[in-house]
Amino acid sequence: MDLFEILKVFLYGFVEGITEWLPVSSTGHLIILEQFVPLKASDEFMEMFDVVIQLGAIIAVLVLFFHKLNPWAKGKRAKEQRETISLWFKVIIACIPAGVIGILFDDKIDALFYNCPTIAITLILYGVLFLLVESKKREPNITSLQNLPYSIAFAIGVAQLLALIPGTSRSGVTIIMALLLGTSRFVAAEFTFFLAIPVMFGASLIKILKFVKNCIETETGISNYELITLGLGMISAFLVSILAIKFLMGYIKTNDFKIFGIYRILLGIVLILLFVKGVLII
Repeated sequence: MDLFEILKVFLYGFVEGITEWLPVSSTGHLIILEQFVPLKASDEFMEMFDVVIQLGAIIAVLVLFFHKLNPWAKGKRAKEQRETISLWFKVIIACIPAGVIGILFDDKIDALFYNCPTIAITLILYGVLFLLVESKKREPNITSLQNLPYSIAFAIGVAQLLALIPGTSRSGVTIIMALLLGTSRFVAAEFTFFLAIPVMFGASLIKILKFVKNCIETETGISNYELITLGLGMISAFLVSILAIKFLMGYIKTNDFKIFGIYRILLGIVLILLFVKGVLII
């Protein structure tokens, strides 16, 4: 594996680490990257790689929020332990809708919606929604995860179903729903981060099993190049995710999400133009 290929893999991890947590769609960015900076790997491996690389980003969440997510963290009192366990129940309940539909219809969703026009439209659509939601000033009535009702957690999880369509952005659609239901930006972002843990682990497991099944059916295996690519991509995504999460949590303390809405709209327009000109072939 030469230096140039290593740099390309780190670039993929860099893009994933940033776009996974900012509500701008990691899928849209990775598609553009694959068109202009392709890796020397099969289509089957890339389909798996684009999802499994997210495990590096998830580990970043576990590291940054370990104390908050660990019921038995040192120094936590009985009440705090109960609150942490309750938080996990909220996350699990919120993940049920997307988990069930994702398992049942993963292949069909990819076949129907994994294309440039769909991704461009969803980028623009949710970009506009961000601008509309943030244009109305409202005082949040849910300012901590402890006060987040189970019903609202489940509603946010239902909204996460929309993120199965590429270009939507899982973090984007859940943040929009959370804001509409009265949470603060900080609570919306944190809950979105925590929702990613079971969702991404589950999605990665599905893609890995599909890749292994394909290897068995075609009597091929995963090469050393592919193993190194996967490992380096996850490490890169982990390191960049640490910075991206810290940036976003600091940014939303004094800013809204309008800038991300504008960026999504511009990116969607760029995708449409590239597709019309035949630059993007997906």
